Amino acid sequence: MDNNELTERLTDFIRAQGPFDKVTIENFRKMPGGASREIYSFDCTMERGAEVTRRGMVMRQDPGAHNIASNRRDEFLVIRAAFEEGVPVPEVFWICEDPAVLGSSFFIMERVEGETLARRLLRDDAYSKARAAMPAQLADILARIHRVDPVAHQLGFLSEPGDNAALTEVRRYEDNFRQLALEPHPTFELAFRWLLGRIPKTPRKTLVHGDYRIGNVIFGPEGVRSILDWELAHIGDPMEDVGWMCVRAWRFGNDQMPVGGLGTREDFFAAYEKASGVAVDPEAARFWEVFGNLRWGIITISQARRHMDKFVNSVELASIGRRTAETELELLNLIE
Repeated sequence: MDNNELTERLTDFIRAQGPFDKVTIENFRKMPGGASREIYSFDCTMERGAEVTRRGMVMRQDPGAHNIASNRRDEFLVIRAAFEEGVPVPEVFWICEDPAVLGSSFFIMERVEGETLARRLLRDDAYSKARAAMPAQLADILARIHRVDPVAHQLGFLSEPGDNAALTEVRRYEDNFRQLALEPHPTFELAFRWLLGRIPKTPRKTLVHGDYRIGNVIFGPEGVRSILDWELAHIGDPMEDVGWMCVRAWRFGNDQMPVGGLGTREDFFAAYEKASGVAVDPEAARFWEVFGNLRWGIITISQARRHMDKFVNSVELASIGRRTAETELELLNLIE
């Protein structure tokens, strides 16, 4: 389906949602990035009688053929719940699960203006104030995410972790690893052994974003504007998000600042404690950081397999698979 046909069908879909008398879509373009979803940006003018509304919008769509076990409706509802609780996320508008419309499931949300490229955040003078402000902002937003009540927002479809969220996640990714790996990875085996010998108690279970990191943040010169990519949200130990933010891959070369290349673990933990009123156990945070690096390593294998198994023909996914060795080195440094 070319862009003209895609735009025509999308126009008809939005017109029916209003319903609107007239809908005009302009500046429709595919956005870069989106390793697991296709993302499009466009400007939309909606007319109903004398009322005219113009909004910048983004469409997140499943690729035509994929093996990703996430659901657009689930992601849509989680973002809506976060928006209603004051978490800085795009407002979501409509969802469609009928493949006859655009070929696969999609939803449409507000376009939040700003930057997402981590290297600009960490290097450009224009973002010097953002670099100073964002560790505390990200800790405060994370505390707000962990306060979202899944029951009140009817998020019962989210996966439950059982008695121990940490053990559930380790076993889940161990199963994934066994199914995906085409060659031995002794370092991953060592990391699984390390984790299984240090499973923390997880009495506190909350909404977990699941991919809370630099790269999924829209920012401006003042700092955070929006949190993106909620497709991995689940119920679990909130320290999972804390540890994931510290994974080496999200530092983009600024390794002396382990929290997203922006700050120290100690300052980030203190800011989270202040915002949430919950103490961060450094050993539990270390467990989840080790788990996060192992998880990212398994994801790099998974992304490469999506390309190799011809679900998606993508140089980006193939190149991500070359980063597995980086995760192995970081794991050896963390568990020595």
